[in-house]
Amino acid sequence: MVSLIFFFWMLVILFGLIGIFRGWAKELLVSFSVILSLAFNLLLRLYIPGMNTLEANNLTLFWIRVIILSVLVFFGYQTVSLPRFAAKAAREKLQDSLLGFILGAFNGYLIIGAIWFYMAEAGYPFAPYITRPDQASELGKAAEALIPWLSPNLLGVPWIYFAVMISFIFVLVVFI
Repeated sequence: MVSLIFFFWMLVILFGLIGIFRGWAKELLVSFSVILSLAFNLLLRLYIPGMNTLEANNLTLFWIRVIILSVLVFFGYQTVSLPRFAAKAAREKLQDSLLGFILGAFNGYLIIGAIWFYMAEAGYPFAPYITRPDQASELGKAAEALIPWLSPNLLGVPWIYFAVMISFIFVLVVFI
């Protein structure tokens, strides 16, 4: 059996390796799409009355959140070619790769962390395949200690609003 914390960090590193090949500019757009999905999920939960009634059925709420996250992340990864950054990336390949790794790992932290957080809020509905970390083991204690540091918990109100504003300012200034 694999610990959730090991699986989490393994996927974060895998996303970082993907970021090396994609480059920092494309990974930055993915970061913005994840931040947008976290904001959208939070706004749905806070301001749509029907979403509060779904809390009785945690599995439905979990799937709604994951589908919103997945759709926006999918479109974030389907970026267009960024010719403006292609020449700069060719000159600074090592720097682009390192920054791509860092942003890719950050995206992995945001994406996988959000899914894990939503699954924890839903009470780990996929037992016996995915279960709550065992509090008797050191890995289980470490996994439970990581949950408050996952992306939906850190980017709550008001920080998510600042993150969305900074993201769109960055898109307007740099990409357009």
